[in-house]
Amino acid sequence: MIFDVLTIFPGLIESPLNESIIRRARQDNKIRINITDIRDFAEDKHTMTDDRPFGGGEGMVMKPEPLTAALGAVLKENGPGRVILLSPQGRAYTQKVAEELSSLSHLILVCGRYEGVDERFVTASVDDEISVGDYILTGGELAAMIVIDSVTRLLPGVLGCSESATKDTFSRNLLKHPQYTRPRVFAGQEIPEILLSGNHEAIEHYRFLESVRRTIDRRPELLSQVDFSKSEKKLLQKYGLYQKIEALAIDCK
Repeated sequence: MIFDVLTIFPGLIESPLNESIIRRARQDNKIRINITDIRDFAEDKHTMTDDRPFGGGEGMVMKPEPLTAALGAVLKENGPGRVILLSPQGRAYTQKVAEELSSLSHLILVCGRYEGVDERFVTASVDDEISVGDYILTGGELAAMIVIDSVTRLLPGVLGCSESATKDTFSRNLLKHPQYTRPRVFAGQEIPEILLSGNHEAIEHYRFLESVRRTIDRRPELLSQVDFSKSEKKLLQKYGLYQKIEALAIDCK
């Protein structure tokens, strides 16, 4: 997969994307990341990429000419791709969206700044707008890195364990069960005995139940999106968890 990132601050992105799993994915040619400095396409001697908004108001707005020229250069170099503007006005970024994007071969991530991007660029060139949360960042660079990280780990062969991505929190809209490692006793706390039983079916049932309990306690609204199997519903009913879900007036599938 190719990630093209358009930004006026390349230094914010280059270092983090050369660490850990992302670095290994780049070395293994699972992904290619290109960073384009929008300032290189500014038309004036001061390399201005922003200007005051028509009609007055606070702050500055990113100009359409450098953005359009930068995008044109990327399309010429790497071919067509989905152009995504990282924006607080975009659709909410979720695991489902990450999975959707992971099926594509080329993502072009445009990092907004200041009070936004000239709407004419958005109308003419942007395919999708994505928001990583209901809060404001100083720019889209951190959001772009979130998209790159979350999409990359879904690509085949990127993670050491192939099941890691499919059993993560949000993979089924359930929070992940508690995890434990050595030592068996820490600060007077012992790990659950069931994890030492060697009974894989019982362990899976325990982890599923703990996952549901944690979701009920912390993010109950997610349960309306979970499709429980008949055997799972039976297990939940046995331990009184399905009744708890119903008491929350959550309509599970």
